[in-house]
Amino acid sequence: MGDEERQDYEWVYRARFASVARTVFLIVGSPAVAEEITQDAFVKLLQKWSSVSDYERPEAWARKVAVRMAVRHVGRERSRPGRELRAQPRQSEPSLPDPEVARAVAALAPMQRAAVALYYWEDRPILEIARMLQVSESTVKQHLYRARARLADVLKEEVTEDVR
Repeated sequence: MGDEERQDYEWVYRARFASVARTVFLIVGSPAVAEEITQDAFVKLLQKWSSVSDYERPEAWARKVAVRMAVRHVGRERSRPGRELRAQPRQSEPSLPDPEVARAVAALAPMQRAAVALYYWEDRPILEIARMLQVSESTVKQHLYRARARLADVLKEEVTEDVR
């Protein structure tokens, strides 16, 4: 890797690491795990930099990898035998407005959690979320619909909007 390529990668890393880590945190609920997953995604980006650097937004590639890793991590954590989910709130970040909402989101299925984090906190369009999660747009809408219904039930609120 030449100096110019290294500088380009370092710029992307510095400019986008925090944003990707925040998205991953919203999925996994742990700042330490989020940072580790994000670092792993950026290492993969570095390994593929010669081909990914030509993309219009190489950080989107890293975000997609990080989101998929986060979803797999949550799925593995949930499937461990004998492990109970903790009822106490996990460490929260200032970007989460309410610990009760954070706990409710943490209780969602991994794909629903990822869809909620990307759609509501990251303000990403359905098509982009579908590409990141490698599912159809209708599947993303279904995850959001079910997540909203579950969150409304847990938070004792009405579901007032639909994803289009």
